[in-house]
Amino acid sequence: MKIAVVLFNLGGPDSLESVELFLRNLFSDPAILPLPEWLRRPVAWMIAKRRAPVAQAIYREIGGRSPLLQETSAQATALEQALARRGAAARTFIAMRAWKPMSDETVRSVLAYEPALVVLLPLYPQYSTATSGSSLLAWQQASRRGGLAVPHKRVCCYPWGSGFIAALKELLEDALSRRKPGLSYRVLFSAHGLPQRTISGGDPYQWQVERTVDAILRSHGAGDLDWRISYQSRVGPLQWLEPATDAEIRQAGAEGKGLVVMPVAFVSEHSETLVELDIEYARLAKEAGVPDYIRVATAGTSERFIDGLADLVLKATTAAEPITCGNGRICPEHLGRCGLGGAQA
Repeated sequence: MKIAVVLFNLGGPDSLESVELFLRNLFSDPAILPLPEWLRRPVAWMIAKRRAPVAQAIYREIGGRSPLLQETSAQATALEQALARRGAAARTFIAMRAWKPMSDETVRSVLAYEPALVVLLPLYPQYSTATSGSSLLAWQQASRRGGLAVPHKRVCCYPWGSGFIAALKELLEDALSRRKPGLSYRVLFSAHGLPQRTISGGDPYQWQVERTVDAILRSHGAGDLDWRISYQSRVGPLQWLEPATDAEIRQAGAEGKGLVVMPVAFVSEHSETLVELDIEYARLAKEAGVPDYIRVATAGTSERFIDGLADLVLKATTAAEPITCGNGRICPEHLGRCGLGGAQA
């Protein structure tokens, strides 16, 4: 059976000239900017126009474009190879939310492949309406427009997926091995932030981020590790998830702590790791008096991570409902915007 595996990610501009249009696409998403359409579009254009020079400066730091498509393509290739080793006739495709290739283009590519089954796989381990949910909706709309009527299966989320956690454990332990002797360190598990009102509306993202960190700590087995969770990449005047990563960096400096900073919601290197964590926050750490700053890599094409994704894909192909890293729905009942809906399983 021919299987098409579609990997969802956000996307990023492929040139400095495309930054403003990328931002326009991003803020035109109702999951990002929840306004009536007649108002959202002009507001999105205004935000994009205002933020473009700042964003261009960010991308200039990493060669004038986002590396996310290249990173995702490497993951797609590695996943296709892992599935082939398991005997699956699968081809991987990429659908970005805010830049090319977007869902309409990818639907056409999948149609040309003529699969018997499509498996949708978010490269967002933790489900949020603003990420996986938005990508899924865009795919459903594009599939209807394009006439892609073959059966679909879906991986919802995998915040404590075995391959994901195994990869993060190895990466964390590698970073910990680089600590300087005699210096006290704190591990800062940094995740992309969301407006607090999104979480208050029942979005499970924060709960799932916390479960990811719990799983890493259990896997690592160091009960005396000094650690905290923080949130980065705040945009605009709304109240966002706290504590903020920059505030935690300043706190560590005030306490004379070294920092091991680990992204737990990103599985690929891009502007928010290569610029925000590696350049801006490293500079802030130095200014704040942090005596040592170590950044943990993302899962990338780690063999354990890719094998874990392959396991999820194969599990999804035979499942009657969308799957998670648990037994059906994993979110508590009060999180009403869980990607699976219904009651806790």
